[in-house]
Amino acid sequence: MAVPPTSARLLAFVAVSCRGAVPRALVAGSLWPEAPEHCANANLRSALVRLRGPARSALEVTSSAVRLAPGGSVDYHRARALAALVLDPDGSPLRRPRFGATTVLDLSADLLPGWYEDWVLQEAETWRQLRTHALEKLAADFMAARRHPEAVIAAHAAVQADPLRESSRGTLIRAHLAEGNATQARREFERYARRLWVETGVSPPDRLRRLVAGDRRGMRGR
Repeated sequence: MAVPPTSARLLAFVAVSCRGAVPRALVAGSLWPEAPEHCANANLRSALVRLRGPARSALEVTSSAVRLAPGGSVDYHRARALAALVLDPDGSPLRRPRFGATTVLDLSADLLPGWYEDWVLQEAETWRQLRTHALEKLAADFMAARRHPEAVIAAHAAVQADPLRESSRGTLIRAHLAEGNATQARREFERYARRLWVETGVSPPDRLRRLVAGDRRGMRGR
């Protein structure tokens, strides 16, 4: 739906903080941190006035706080709950038939891409770390269950979330090897080596080299 930019920022802030009521002072101070307090409060009132129709009904507003209206839900918080379930050390998420390629998609979306305000960047980085760990764990679980195509998909999503992360790249290489795609595993290593050198000036760690080298020795012994 069409929402004025300032009102969209308000909706997004409340949605990210949807676990309870958000004090109006906190909303105003977070969205307009450079403005004097009375100006920030005025901006908040203006943003609320500009919300109309379904967008306005998504919020419950009082004189002291703003919160999501009863019955409202946020995909971001559903995805965070899914990541926590994947990472639960006391259970195997793969026992649930709904976990598969769709689970990877639910964990692959960035939070508010293209938004650069401090409150967004902080939350987006927290989410990136959480989902990367969850995707790595999911890929490892898929490999253990010999669900190799899904393991590759999950590991690739983890690499997309953080291209320079060694553990994600190693998981993707292992997934390719488990699937029997040794050539793709070596290409992935070489792709990582090039990018790592260009962006940081360092070479891949020896453990990744040994992973690929071990595969080559295995091929020569066949």
